Amino acid sequence: MNDLVTPEHLAQYRDEGYFVLERVLTDEQLELLRGGAQYSIDKLDAAMDAAGTDSIGINHRGKRYFSSMIYQDRPELREFLFSDTMAEVCRATLGEEAYLFWEQYVIKAGDPNTAFAWHQDSGYVHEDHEPYVTCWIALDDVTEENGSVYLLPYSRSGIKSYIKHIHDPELNDRVCYFGSDPGVPMTAPAGSMVVFSSVVIHRSGPNLTDKNRRVYLAQYSKEIIPSKDGTGAHGSFDPFLKSGQNIADR
Repeated sequence: MNDLVTPEHLAQYRDEGYFVLERVLTDEQLELLRGGAQYSIDKLDAAMDAAGTDSIGINHRGKRYFSSMIYQDRPELREFLFSDTMAEVCRATLGEEAYLFWEQYVIKAGDPNTAFAWHQDSGYVHEDHEPYVTCWIALDDVTEENGSVYLLPYSRSGIKSYIKHIHDPELNDRVCYFGSDPGVPMTAPAGSMVVFSSVVIHRSGPNLTDKNRRVYLAQYSKEIIPSKDGTGAHGSFDPFLKSGQNIADR
């Protein structure tokens, strides 16, 4: 698989910070990722039950869930995370060295309060790191009605690096843009992947339907990003590519 990411995709990634691979997942890959979605909800609900609350961080019961590192509980997900598909995306965007940095399900229930504020993914890390790549994978058909992600391309934001984020005390979101540009909606059929840099400003709308909108996020970096206090790594950092070769244990 060497023609998945085209020169046109790479040019758009360089100039605007993103590209879209429509219907790139196989049926088997799509079902594999869907298999962990309900588990990810149940895990966060259980954590909220144990804490006696309806919200933990940016998670809100019955509304929106950001369930991370599920592959550590469900090792079958490694088949996709370290697949030839993801290896090609990482080689194209990061180069010959890559680590799995972070993984999570992002699930929005039907609720008008499920929007997510303008941010950079790097805004949830810290300032001192090289931009990494986010692979935003639609597990259901994504529309503006059910909560599409909206991107601000580089040419519209004028931003290609980390910028300061302000904490929203009500939702616990971190916010970095307060302008009027609505962004470009990434509507896509299930099995599609939006690939964008961690410094691309983006948001997502509310899910106004009566069904869950399920997305799987896989994020990869070309370096081990240290924690803010420098005592360890910020994320997972499973080795993936070394000198361009897939060295991961699937």
